[in-house]
Amino acid sequence: MRQYNINLDPKKIPDAWYNIGADMPEPMAPPLHPGTHEPVGPNDLSAIFPMGLIMQEMSPDRYISIPGEVMDKYLLWRPTPLRRAYRLEEALGTPAKIYYKNESVSPSGSHKINTAVAQVYYNKAEGVRELSTETGAGQWGTALSIACGMFDMKCTVYMVRISFEQKPYRKSLMEAYGGRVVASPSNETQIGRQFQADYPGTTGSLGMAISEAVEVAATSGGSIKYSLGSVLNHVCLHQTVIGMEAKLQMESVGDYPDFVIGCCGGGSNFAGIAFPFVQDRIAGRSKVECVAAEPAACPTLTRGPFAYDYGDTGKFTPLMKQYTLGHNFMPPGIHAGGLRYHGVASTVAHLKHLGLINAVALYQNPCFESSLLFAKCEGIIPAPESGHAIRAAVDEALRCKESGEVKTILFNLSGHGHFDMTAYDAYLRGDLQDYELDEEVIAQGAASIPIIE
Repeated sequence: MRQYNINLDPKKIPDAWYNIGADMPEPMAPPLHPGTHEPVGPNDLSAIFPMGLIMQEMSPDRYISIPGEVMDKYLLWRPTPLRRAYRLEEALGTPAKIYYKNESVSPSGSHKINTAVAQVYYNKAEGVRELSTETGAGQWGTALSIACGMFDMKCTVYMVRISFEQKPYRKSLMEAYGGRVVASPSNETQIGRQFQADYPGTTGSLGMAISEAVEVAATSGGSIKYSLGSVLNHVCLHQTVIGMEAKLQMESVGDYPDFVIGCCGGGSNFAGIAFPFVQDRIAGRSKVECVAAEPAACPTLTRGPFAYDYGDTGKFTPLMKQYTLGHNFMPPGIHAGGLRYHGVASTVAHLKHLGLINAVALYQNPCFESSLLFAKCEGIIPAPESGHAIRAAVDEALRCKESGEVKTILFNLSGHGHFDMTAYDAYLRGDLQDYELDEEVIAQGAASIPIIE
């Protein structure tokens, strides 16, 4: 009898997060202060983050214990299922074995709540009562609104305007959990007003929304802190519970992946599923290929240079060594809003630079095609972001069909698409455009990358 669902005893949920920084074969370039260009220290970040998270951001430790109160919240949805996609395999006619980790079963419908609960916990522990943040597609804003509700904290979410308009029910969901949602760029912040003046009619970007949320925290006198849903080390760290669980689940059925795939915008979802397996590759225990699937409309890892750049458009954040399209890059308004980010996590970038992970850039129409096939086979409508991981997995499975190789593929279903049906409507009408960015557009974005000696 087929074993579709591979469950894990809740008592075996990892009790510590994995910090890949401890195992990097070469040291990472440090983040730099945006004003002095000197390496950032803990005090430089204290205006916007609590010290507990700052220490995690800079920790040399391989494992960091998960606090009991965070673990108690995790038990609402963790461990998440690992599922063998037999029906998808059959539909593709592939000899490959396809598994997916289903993070869509969380209260927020995505993986984002894994770090949201942790970040709110550490802020609350230091007396913080209000957080500001940004969101692209709305998954992160939803997760933080839920987590703030759990800990009786206030939350303001600056939502990229194009997603604010495309996904009105995401706004409703955040408000239902107590979050306040503002379309970005807004008139509420000085930098938001400046963006509107500089870019009339802009549909916004994650870089802009980050700038607004950071400004609110930085000018609050310490009463409001900033919370980020991706990119930073501590955010990627919190997501590794996904891959650590997946390893235990695959071990229980005597299997191990040849390919681990995650969609990639800022990088936390990819890091969450991949980093525990990259650890094995660094240690020489496996030759697993970890693949970050990004949109061709925002091809950070595949077409951006490896350079120091700001994490936001307003140049408030530290300079981070990353693959970047330039902090002024304005990505097209694709429906995978969570992947419309000009840069990427420094940890992900460093691993790509060392050749320890790979990246592919995908058009949105093939991603939606694979998402609907997945939905028909597995019964789950994926988020447009997750559709990039599905497409990459399908492409790999089809290569196995051509070669006759029996490979094992694992991907992260980072979230469901229940609030993304306008995107599916557009696809079914044939209204989605596949964007091919020409070199002039890439060069314009790259022109904003600072020259750091």
